[in-house]
Amino acid sequence: MTSTTKSEPLTFNGLGIEPKLLDIIKNLNFTIPTPIQLKSIPIIGEGKDMVGIAQTGTGKTLAFGIPILQRLAKYKGRCLILVPTRELASQVNDHLKIIAQKINLKTVVLIGGESKHPQIRSLQSRPELIIATPGRLIDHLESKNLNLNEVKCLVLDEADLMFDMGFAPQLNKIL
Repeated sequence: MTSTTKSEPLTFNGLGIEPKLLDIIKNLNFTIPTPIQLKSIPIIGEGKDMVGIAQTGTGKTLAFGIPILQRLAKYKGRCLILVPTRELASQVNDHLKIIAQKINLKTVVLIGGESKHPQIRSLQSRPELIIATPGRLIDHLESKNLNLNEVKCLVLDEADLMFDMGFAPQLNKIL
């Protein structure tokens, strides 16, 4: 006779997330991690490189965002998140800023189609999380508004789309 044990429902516990962040995640009503979050959070939390592939709407932003925010709070430095569109930059910022503010981290969005002056002011506050489109990031780098010396991690969000859109030369220049 074989005995079966009822497995506990999957939670964010046991993924290496600090208790304070677990409380924030719980208060945001995230209770059950998606498959991409289950696989990504422990790997990124250890500072390892990875490539994640998942459908739209499966929680990829939090899959990389939670462990990156935790690492930035603990080890300092900055993270650069490159995205192909202004809309995605705003969406990523909307998701991560809520958590970042609760652990005293700042975000900035660097996108074209908007005035550079508010972006320059935001950069002067030394945000830990920089979310940018490649063209506008290069613009700020060439204007000496920003250098990437303190960047400890890089995310290429929707990398396949960036390459499809012809951003390879800009990505090479940034890297």
